[in-house]
Amino acid sequence: MTIAADRLTTTLSALADPTRRAILARLMQGESDVGDLAEPFDMTLPAISKHLKVLERAGLIARGREAQRRPCRLKAAPLREVSEWVAAYRQFWEQRLDRLEAYLQKAQTTGRSRPRKGKINGRTGK
Repeated sequence: MTIAADRLTTTLSALADPTRRAILARLMQGESDVGDLAEPFDMTLPAISKHLKVLERAGLIARGREAQRRPCRLKAAPLREVSEWVAAYRQFWEQRLDRLEAYLQKAQTTGRSRPRKGKINGRTGK
């Protein structure tokens, strides 16, 4: 496995949890303290801290320290790698949908949208 693949695995693993995705969504609005990030969730600060550590290890957030304040901010670079990985599959599905569309258009122009009943590979289905 390459370093890029390891990073992709780490990022996808971090994104697998809905709490972590919600934290990232909140950080899209700007920097936030740990306490503010924890507010909407019914969990303890140590539990939120564990989620933040996972996000930090994945490179999705940066945590700072300013006196008593612990600000967090979004680091979106790993999300670009996920987007690029998904784009290859998007292209695959778009090609398949294009072929389906071409088939359906051809079927409509010939008046047949599906094989005749009882026929299998040019033979009767008896």
